[in-house]
Formats: sequence, structure tokens, C-alpha cells
Amino acid sequence: MNQKLEDLLQLALQTPEDVRIQTEDLNVGFNTESRTWELIVKYHGSLDALEALNIQVEYLIAGFALLTVPEQLVDSVAELEEIEYVEKPKRFFYGVEMPADNSCIAQVTFRHPFLTGAGVLIAVLDSGIEARLPEFRKRDGSTRIRYLWDQTLTPDEPVSDMEGVDENALNADEAVSNTTGPGNASQRPVRRPPEGFRMGVEFDSEQINKALEAPTLQQQFQLLPSTDSTGHGTAVAGIAAGNSASYQGVASESELLIVKLGQPDVTSFPRTTEVMRGVTYAIRRAMQLKMPVVVNLSFGNTYGAHDGSSLLERFLDNAAEMGRTVICVGSGNEGNSNGHLAGSLLDETYNGSRTGGTVSGSGGGTGFGRITGNIFGGSPGALPPDNAPAVPSRMGDAVARPASVELAVAEYERSLNVQLWKNYCDIYRIYLRSPGGQEAQLPRMINGGKYTLRLEQTEILVYFGEPAPYAVPEEIYFELLPLERNYINSGVWTIRLEPERAVTGRFYFYLPSSAVRSSGTGFYRSTPEVTLTIPSTAAKVLSVGAYDSTYEAYADFSGRGYADANRTIGVVAAGLAKPDLAAPGVGILAPDIYGRYAPFTGSSFATPIVSGSAALLMEWGIVRGNDPFLYGEKVKAYLRAGARALRGENTYPNSRVGWGGLCVATSLPE
Repeated sequence: MNQKLEDLLQLALQTPEDVRIQTEDLNVGFNTESRTWELIVKYHGSLDALEALNIQVEYLIAGFALLTVPEQLVDSVAELEEIEYVEKPKRFFYGVEMPADNSCIAQVTFRHPFLTGAGVLIAVLDSGIEARLPEFRKRDGSTRIRYLWDQTLTPDEPVSDMEGVDENALNADEAVSNTTGPGNASQRPVRRPPEGFRMGVEFDSEQINKALEAPTLQQQFQLLPSTDSTGHGTAVAGIAAGNSASYQGVASESELLIVKLGQPDVTSFPRTTEVMRGVTYAIRRAMQLKMPVVVNLSFGNTYGAHDGSSLLERFLDNAAEMGRTVICVGSGNEGNSNGHLAGSLLDETYNGSRTGGTVSGSGGGTGFGRITGNIFGGSPGALPPDNAPAVPSRMGDAVARPASVELAVAEYERSLNVQLWKNYCDIYRIYLRSPGGQEAQLPRMINGGKYTLRLEQTEILVYFGEPAPYAVPEEIYFELLPLERNYINSGVWTIRLEPERAVTGRFYFYLPSSAVRSSGTGFYRSTPEVTLTIPSTAAKVLSVGAYDSTYEAYADFSGRGYADANRTIGVVAAGLAKPDLAAPGVGILAPDIYGRYAPFTGSSFATPIVSGSAALLMEWGIVRGNDPFLYGEKVKAYLRAGARALRGENTYPNSRVGWGGLCVATSLPE
């Protein structure tokens, strides 16, 4: 087993393709036509030698790169000295469920100092944009979009022919020739990806303006074929930076850089690799333009230890320190989705009880709920009874006892994965029980590996991970797949943990995003804390939760974080709290792709309010010369300091709204 490969990639490589395609996550990143894997790598030195092996390399920033590797060469590539660690892509999910009124924004935009975001670039990485809308045009009708990179479009020429092309050659005047119809490939500019990338097509402001000037919609589309089919990106961009006679976003005179995420052969959600490309592109372009930039990410996923240790989180931490950059990330909509459960096998002397392990939370509530274990029948060779002997721990007088976790699986689930994260120093025996009562004990696999079992009509793939060079936690990953029928067994599944050795006794379960599982699938006694989605867990990003401005109170769907490092098991720095703050995220008015205005709900739409606010601060500091160093963590510090109290929150920072509700007026230095 190659320890440079993350656990999920290890399992994917060991699982037959016909099984992988039944799962939500294992086949993400694999191209069935070319038989290649797209991989994220942390590296040092040079990777030029890989290209001689027909391996495509896209260099990102801060020592990260994306590789396209033939499946038979993955292990060989990982063994190279220059390769430090390898992960596969994961899918992202959008956080969907008059912004200036409730965040003290009007006080600084409609009166002194009359901030508008002028001179600041806002990069929106999302589903695209409806560029024809007046919200994204100047008073003379020209576009406010400096660059638009549509990753889903196909370039005109093979990528191999484009390498080394000067970016100035992308200008329209150098590529246009005379032929028959508007938009014909020989009349319009040659469509190429940005320099250094292999996918999609980049349009600059000159090309966008030529499209906007075309007399018909058909001609406009032929010159600028990029669309926003969902409207998510258009709404996000409108909230952050919209400006028209009828609507004003937060930073109404900022300039825009748009990245439409995705690939032409992907049917649903963007992937982590596409986001990493987009962030690299945005920061490179901002440096070329000599502009401060705010990067808006309104999506996330639930896979990972939620401790800042994944390559994506570490990539964003590095990216946030390059140039004059702020990265704003939504905390997701998993707060009340019953997709997370955390607990401890210690008898919790601190709670005055010695009756068994504990599971924090209760269906989205707070506090500790105790799981009893009377569901096990104790049949021969199966699960032990709940009165199993206690195991001494290293936590004072506390002892560790078994705990049982109940998972409801709704009907018609085609597959389901469950992540269990624990401290490597703790050793547990793990038992499974199906809804029909079949039981099994998993073997101990100290050095990691894959194990397969069957309970009723469900096959269960189990992968035992190990700590990684960049991550302390141990992962045990379960993938439930149907056998003779199309769906896994519905009902109550039980996972029982019995301690052999206990140091902390903690455990953390995660399910896939609520966007891809039935609303009836979830943990019976779920934990709302640490439900913020990755990558809002990265230390150097500005993590944004949502509150309901009507009631001035936390929105219960908003992903919760942690008020201190004791809530996690990995590398999160002591004293780090997430989210950083909250912004209005319920019923936010924004432009839709049809030229109307509609209310939008979700952390997706709280995030651009903060992104626009960060642009206002950067305009005040950098563009106007009041503080040329007002970017990065300094912007975060100012916004935290200016945050205001919200109803129902007694202490700050907390796991729901961080340091409080966004207030731009009090965030500016006096």
C-alpha cells in the first residue's frame, strides 16, 4: 500500500470499475474513455519528466499541480521522490436553500466614505454568469467582466498546439479572418483556454463587449457561448457586485472575474480540481492586473476530517497568502441535515454519568444525548452485549465503554458512504448490524487495507486508512452498495464501537452532502456542530455562516463549526474558531438569469455579501491608500472585530455565527 495516496483514492484503485460507478464518490476523477485519473498532487522540484510518459501536468500555485495519469501508472507516479502526496477529486455542492440593509453596508456606500469596491477584482467561481444583464455592465453598456473562463467549453485547437502561446495573442484582432457567418469559427477569435491550462475557453473584456454589441441574441451567443443554466452564479455575482438602475449589490463598482466551473462531460456538480484551477487562475490574473482580489466560493462537500488537513484546504491556505488576496467560503447547508454524528466512548465523568459512551447532539439539538445499546441480541459470534467490560482510559478516572450509532437509511437509496474519523491512538472493535438483524464484526487491520462483507442484500466495502504525512486522524470508510436489486437495504443500520484502548475515545461520523441523499437518510441523534463543509474549514479562508435577518438569528441550516480546537481531531490550530462570522442568508434578493429578481436562501448567498464587503475594505485600504496592507488575514481581523451581536447568541466566538453578524461600518478603522 502506497502511503502517499489518500484513503479514498486507495479504495477507488482497489475497487472494480463496475462497482465504482455505482457509488457517489469513488469514480469521481476517472475518465472511462481515456482510462486516466485526474489527481491532485503536492510536489517539490520539477515534474517535467512526467510529460515524457504521456502524463499531463497543470501547474497550480504554492507547490500544487494537477495530473492526468493513465490508470496503470498511478502507483508509479506516486512513488516518485518529487511527489509528496496524492488525492483524487471530490464533488462540490452548492449551498442553496436587498443584501445591504442588514450588514451595516449602506452606512459606508451611500454616505462617507462612499465605498463602491472600485479598483478591486471580485472573482466568482460558480455556475457561470448571464453577462448580458445590466447588473454586470457599466453605464455606457460595456461589460464589468475583465475575464470569463468557461471550463465547460471546448477549445478550437488541440491543447498541445497552444502551449507557450503569448496571452496577447488571445486578442480578437489577431485571430479574426473573413468568412461567411457571424460566429463562424474562422471569423471569431480562436477559442483557447487560459495560458497554462488545458480545458475550457477564456474570454477577455474586449471579446465580451463585441458579443454584447451584436444586434441579435443568436449572434451574441455565437460570439460568447458561455451561459449560466442554473442561475446560481448569476445570483452570487449580483449580490457581491451587481449594479443597475433597479438593483445594487455590495461592491457595485468592483470589476469581475468569472470562472464557470465544470467539464463538458460532467452532468452535475463541480469538482475540487476545477476549483483549484479557478483559484490559481484568479490569483494569477489579479497579479497581472496589479489589482487586489476577493475570491468567492459558495460551495463545499462533507468528505474529510474537517480539520484543515486535506490538500484542498492546504492549497487554499497557501493561495490566501499570495498577492493581495481574500478568499471567502460558505459554511454550507448541512447544519440541520442529520449528516454528522460525534461522540466519545469515555463514560464522561464530566457529565456525572458512568453508564456508557456518549454521542453529542440530538437530531440537530445541543448537548449530550446518551445512546443505549439494547438493540443487540448477542447471538453466537455476533455483537457483544452492552454490559461489555469498561476499558481504562488516559483521561483521569474516566473509563471507556461501548457506544452504538444508529443510522436511518430511507427507501430507494442506490448507494451510501459513511466516514468514521478517529484518533489513531484509540483502538476500537467495530460491529455492524443491518436493518434485518444480520450482524458482523470487522477485522482489525492495523496497517490499513480493504475488507468486503455482505449483510442482507447490501455489499459493504470497508477501507481502513492510516495517518498521512499531512494528517493525524485515522479514517474508516464504508461504502454500501446494492446486490441483487437496485437499492441498499432501508431501515436502521447500527454501527457499534467497542474500545480496546482508549486515549481520547472520540469518534466522528459523516455522511455525503444532503444534496445527494434522501431527506430520510441520516443519523438518529445527529450532531449539528462541525457540520461546516470543506473547504470552509481551511484556516486562512474567511468562513461565512448564515443568519435570518428577519429574526436577527442564526439560520439552522447553516453549517456549524467549532469554537476551539477541542472539537476536532486533526491539525486545526489552538484557538481557531469557525465560522469567522455570519451574514444574511435567508430570502436574499438577487438577479436571476431571466432579468428578474428573486429571493435566494442558503449560505451560498451569505458568502457574496461578505465577499463584497471585503472588497469595500480593500478599496478603502489599498485603492485609496489608507492601508496598503489591508488584505488576507488583516481583512478577516477587521471584519471579526466589527461583527455585531445576534439574537440567541450569548458567547462569541461560537460554532454557529463565529464572532457575530457582519457589520461593515464598524469594521472600518476610525
